Amino acid sequence: MILTLSYIITSILFSGVFLLTIVHFYVHLRTQGRLCNLIPGPKSYPIIGNLLDLAGHPEDIWNFLHRTSIKYYPIWKIWVGIWPVVTIYHPDDAQILLTSTKHLDKSVVYDLLHPWLQDGLLTSKGEKWRSRRKILTPAFHLHNLREYMDCFTNHTNHLIKNLKAESGSDGVIKELLPLLTTFTLNTIVESTTGVVIEETDMEQYKQALYEFGETFVYRNIRPWLRAESLFKLTSKGREYQKNLKVLHSFTKKIIEKRKRYHEETGGKYLDSAMSTNKKELQPIPGIQKTFINMKMINHKICYIANQKRLSFLNILLSAAERDEGVDDRGIQEEVDTFIFEGHDTTGIALLYIILLLAEHRDIQNRARAEIEEVLADDNGEVNINNIKHLTYLECCIKEALRLYPSVAIISRKIKQDLVLKHCYVPRGTILNLRIFDTHRDANFWPRPNVFDPDRFLPENSVDRHPFSFIPFSAGSRNCIGQKFAMLELKTFIAGLLYNFYLEPQETTANVHLIFELVIRPSHPVYVKFVPINRDSG
Repeated sequence: MILTLSYIITSILFSGVFLLTIVHFYVHLRTQGRLCNLIPGPKSYPIIGNLLDLAGHPEDIWNFLHRTSIKYYPIWKIWVGIWPVVTIYHPDDAQILLTSTKHLDKSVVYDLLHPWLQDGLLTSKGEKWRSRRKILTPAFHLHNLREYMDCFTNHTNHLIKNLKAESGSDGVIKELLPLLTTFTLNTIVESTTGVVIEETDMEQYKQALYEFGETFVYRNIRPWLRAESLFKLTSKGREYQKNLKVLHSFTKKIIEKRKRYHEETGGKYLDSAMSTNKKELQPIPGIQKTFINMKMINHKICYIANQKRLSFLNILLSAAERDEGVDDRGIQEEVDTFIFEGHDTTGIALLYIILLLAEHRDIQNRARAEIEEVLADDNGEVNINNIKHLTYLECCIKEALRLYPSVAIISRKIKQDLVLKHCYVPRGTILNLRIFDTHRDANFWPRPNVFDPDRFLPENSVDRHPFSFIPFSAGSRNCIGQKFAMLELKTFIAGLLYNFYLEPQETTANVHLIFELVIRPSHPVYVKFVPINRDSG
């Protein structure tokens, strides 16, 4: 009996090994495998490929990917199990990929976002993506961006007031990420949906998002957990489902509040959104003065203005009313997508901008001098008219985004064979573009690791490769909200520097990065805010 059981187990193991060996040779000897193996990369093993290199802590994974990019410049590949993944970061290759109309679909990496974001603008493809992009573009039209300024300045002033209340004469030391994500989450929700969120809901959402991001990476480097039916049986799977419920409940509550508002007002502002979406946007009467004269702004005014403008959510609701290819599910998936992308990426960007300015006091002082000069006639208040003159501040922001692009990697599915400058990528391959390394390519950026905003002065930007700086991606799938984000970043940093000196508590060289949805620091980071005393007496 024992011998029979031993024989059965041995036979099963032998059959399993034999089957895996056949799969390995099939994958590596077919056309895709042979072509991908011509691309350099770190040593891989049968069946598991480079999974051992990806099995560590997210910080270790980030370091492995960065080291590999440097070692195998400008293109390399790894095997994630039996799936080849090619990585590029040379601007010439980036340009070929991002300007192509044949490779617009996101790769299977994004499939794990589907239970949350479903077919929102980030993850959708084909005609659905084109239709949604067309519908939502007016929300970020220049005329509408002007009216977002009231909420940008309102929440900036609110945060500044709170920091001053906590500060003694020597200032206050604050952990940056919780502070900044609270600001960006409040801002994106109020400005694009017209809804004010409760603090309890906001904190639950932020925590659920953080845990979801960790799970996203965890599953992507463990292919056997990609199957939803199997993953749900694990402890992480149960935690994942709990977080997914929190994320969806948060945005569902926002949508329901907005719908109730339109019911209570007889839909007159929704009717306005329908008609305005078909013609050039016009300023809302009575609101233009609100954001020009910053002293008039308060929370109530900001909320009322948001209710009436051609907001992102208004456009979705009006499209649903007109049966333009958006239903309740479509509204939910786009709101999920934009609240996530609009607050998490901007919060991370602000974190690194502040860290770099705090560390480089000379650059901070130069930016502050410009801010004080530009805002002199407006009593230090930022508005839509003076913000465009903060040109050096914009250089500082762009240089921070060069060093720390919030989304460091984008991934596409190669549907047809793709000829790049540096290699041939066969169809069916996952192709990653490491924007982080593109921005630090020494062939295009002298002293690539040095924070030098002068790089972005007009005279220093002549003849620069157009795809050497792509913090918002590029091509037809670039970030639809990039102008929104830049306006928000400039407003916040201008207000902060006008009111505080920033003092570092550690250098950026000591900030360790982790591989996640955005490039988060692996540990809490702090900055000291010292109030500037402008009392003349």
